[in-house]
Amino acid sequence: MLTTMNAVNSVTSTASRMSDSTPGTSPKSAGSADTPFSSLLTDAVGQVNTLEAQAHSAVEGLMTGSGVDVHQAMIATQKSEMAFELALSVRNKAVQAYQQVMGMQF
Repeated sequence: MLTTMNAVNSVTSTASRMSDSTPGTSPKSAGSADTPFSSLLTDAVGQVNTLEAQAHSAVEGLMTGSGVDVHQAMIATQKSEMAFELALSVRNKAVQAYQQVMGMQF
């Protein structure tokens, strides 16, 4: 759950830094170096992949009887599902924004 929340917080803080900056200046976070948006997205996708792998191993451990409780497998599965849905929503918003920009007439 913390990994999912960290991904949400990093995307949210990046979006707020981007909206707070003025044109021609780069957004800066308080006390840390600038992180490119692409690396934040790459990290978020990596975290989603890690959660999916943990869920897969928990379900596999449950099915083989290797000491994984049902609630642990369900929690890992729900974490993975929530992280994937968040990543999918972010992707959909990015595609929607791209389509809106491409539809603008200058």
